Amino acid sequence: MTRPPSSRPLEGIKVIEFGQNLAGPYCGQILAFLGAEVIKVERPEGDDARKWGPPFLEGDALGFIALNRGKKSITCDLADKAERDALIERIGSADVFVHNLRADVPAKFGIDGPTLTRRFPRLIYADLGAFGHAGPWKERPGYEPIIQAVAGLISLNGDPSGPEARIGVSIIDLSTGMWTAIGVLAAIARRAATGQGSLVNTSLFESGLMWASNHAASYSVTGKMASRQGTGHPSLTPYQAFECSDGPLMICPGNDRLWRKFAEALGHPEWPDEARFKTNVERMQHRELLLGMIADIMKRETRTYWSARLDALGVPNGPLNTVPQVLDLAQVAALGMFAQPYAGSPALFHGLPISFDGERAGGAEIAPKIGQDNGKI
Repeated sequence: MTRPPSSRPLEGIKVIEFGQNLAGPYCGQILAFLGAEVIKVERPEGDDARKWGPPFLEGDALGFIALNRGKKSITCDLADKAERDALIERIGSADVFVHNLRADVPAKFGIDGPTLTRRFPRLIYADLGAFGHAGPWKERPGYEPIIQAVAGLISLNGDPSGPEARIGVSIIDLSTGMWTAIGVLAAIARRAATGQGSLVNTSLFESGLMWASNHAASYSVTGKMASRQGTGHPSLTPYQAFECSDGPLMICPGNDRLWRKFAEALGHPEWPDEARFKTNVERMQHRELLLGMIADIMKRETRTYWSARLDALGVPNGPLNTVPQVLDLAQVAALGMFAQPYAGSPALFHGLPISFDGERAGGAEIAPKIGQDNGKI
């Protein structure tokens, strides 16, 4: 018998999320889009991210809505003992508790990991911190730009002719939300086998270190740091954007076979047989010379011209699109990644980049108002 399509593999799992800003709420949203019942706990005044605008939709910032759809919302004043005790009982009846509260808050109010996992042995407790659960910085606060700076990511980003640049998306917050969700899923699987819950620790800083890990490995061997690359790559040549007559085209011949095809598209099939350009090692040694030769040829024709030639030979390439250009792509429409869940509003919100049996997880849900489910759950 064929199993009916379902994008809700976590149906029946109950999650309490005391998330704020981006990382904790994104973990909660992933779990909600996978089918879990996610109850978002907010301070009486609400998650700070509700006010991170404009733009706003129905009184809440779009950034808040984007990461809090498909949840219920209740409020809790941790300083109120009755409300705090009710929250603890609620956590005890759930499968998962996720939070990214400031490091000193949980123990102050008796909702820290060691306390709750002792009291509720089946509980999966996910603590998403700033700088990690150990070390001299374990109670230090942090936001996305600070972590990008401290973990070295800003030093790696930007054109070499200009200043360093912050990565333009919240890669630390979002990836930490993902890592936390992965940890929760692994803990659910282990509990199914052992009956025991887990204390899952993640942090923004650890995610930042992970993103910088390739550069750290290279430095540990060579003692040198590669210069910032712009659109290029510190270990591959050619592997970057080239200016055509009407704008840049990203071209990534990531092996010697594709390099030979790229050279053919450029009208120089002899280049890969020259000793100075034969392998990536030689091309890296003659990098500036080769890039200059390619650039002189690429600028003579349009992106459409070059893309057609490269596509015909199977060389990976693509234009440097703006977000509006991305939204106009037929491929984006075909994947159905974005939805307009708010009637009367053109606002686009994402589903998960995961499909089950052809059905995308999440997308049509809306975000709760502050405390809209108080007394209902």
